[in-house]
Amino acid sequence: MKISVIIPCFNEENTIIEILNKVNLQKKKFDLEIIVSDDGSKDGTIKKLEENSELYDHLLQSKYNQGKGSAITRAIEFATGEIILFQDADLEYNPEDYEKLIKPFIKNNADVVYGTRFQGSSEHRVIYYSHRVANFIITNLVNLFTNINFSDVETGYKVFKKSLLKSIKINEKSFGIEIELTMKVSKLKPKIFEVGISYNGRTYQEGKKITMKDGVIAILLVFKYFFTSVHPK
Repeated sequence: MKISVIIPCFNEENTIIEILNKVNLQKKKFDLEIIVSDDGSKDGTIKKLEENSELYDHLLQSKYNQGKGSAITRAIEFATGEIILFQDADLEYNPEDYEKLIKPFIKNNADVVYGTRFQGSSEHRVIYYSHRVANFIITNLVNLFTNINFSDVETGYKVFKKSLLKSIKINEKSFGIEIELTMKVSKLKPKIFEVGISYNGRTYQEGKKITMKDGVIAILLVFKYFFTSVHPK
C-alpha cells in the first residue's frame, strides 16, 4: 500500500530538513511518496530543499503565500498513493506515529484516520490553554452538527483514502481546510477512526502560525459547511 505524505510548508527553514529526515526513516516500514508543497516561503526553505532533493519525491512551489489549504490542494493532484497523509513541516507531529495512523487502514479498512492529541498515553507538551479551549469549542460544535464523536478536529495528522479525498471539492486556502474537510467528509458517512498521537507543540516565538483569529474563522466555517454540499468533482 503506497502512502503519499503531503508536507505543506511556509518559512520553515529551521525544521524542514529535520522533519524530512524523520519522514524518510519511516520508509523502512512503509512505501512512501513524499510531496513537499511550499507556499511561497521567503526565508531559506527553498534553498535547503534544493540542496537536499534526495529527501523528497516532488517539490511544488507557489510564487506567493496563499495558505495551508492551497498548498495541500495543489499537492493532492500529484499524489499517487492509495492513502494520503498530511504532515506539518514543523516538529509538532512525530512521524514515528505513522504506524498508529496507518494501522486502521490495514486492520479495519478505515476510510479516514485522525491523530488525536487528547487521547492515548503518548507524550504531549503542555502549552497554550487558550488554544485547548478554542479546540474544545470547535470540536464540540463540529460534533453537534455532524453527530460524530471527534476529540480533535484541528489535529494536523489527518489521513484519507485518496479515492475519498479526491471526491471532495476543496475551497479553503488557509487553515480553514481542517474544518472544511471534516464537515464534508462527515457527510459522506465514511469509516472514521481516531488514534492517540504524541504532540510537541511550539510557541509563537518558535514559529507557531495559527492564531485565535483562525479559531473564530473555524467556528464560522462549521456553520458554512453544515449548509454546503460536498460538491463532488
